[in-house]
Amino acid sequence: MSTKYKATAKEEAFFITLTTVGWVDVFTRLNQKNGIINALIHCQQNKGLEIYGYCIMSSHVHLLCRATHGFILSDVVRDFKKFTSKKIIQTIIEEPESRREWLLDYFQKACIHLKRTQHYKVWQDGYHAEYMYSNTFIKQKVEYIHMNPVKDKIVLVPEDYYFSSARNYAGLENDIEVILLDLF
Repeated sequence: MSTKYKATAKEEAFFITLTTVGWVDVFTRLNQKNGIINALIHCQQNKGLEIYGYCIMSSHVHLLCRATHGFILSDVVRDFKKFTSKKIIQTIIEEPESRREWLLDYFQKACIHLKRTQHYKVWQDGYHAEYMYSNTFIKQKVEYIHMNPVKDKIVLVPEDYYFSSARNYAGLENDIEVILLDLF
């Protein structure tokens, strides 16, 4: 895999997008969103992940983040994707899901071209990491992250979307603690 969009630098902040294969809408269910939240919190507590902005959409997750304490963001993302893939499949199998058969079949078929044996593929390869090189660029990406649910007409204002750091920036309750940036 190319390192062009890979976060291999230590202690640097990146804007990353993690996308499900085929842009499948996995995160339409609360249990799946909670799985992502719990995994992000785990990475914050155990893998040096600092989050400055995030948004969980139906088929992808945006993060403005960096790895600290000697961790490398590409390793944190790899572990996050591996863990959440298993958790997503487990949740589809064990909890009520009207699309169970279709989702499992889709994620199985996504593995056909892989060289190593794998039963399900949930995430697309890579995560398109963009280095945060200026305050202007950071502000642009935070606004982009927060406007995603508005653009999709899920909410009218960013802070009304519960699964986004827009709530943190607005001083509202949220499940994930983020480091607020003073850019506004």
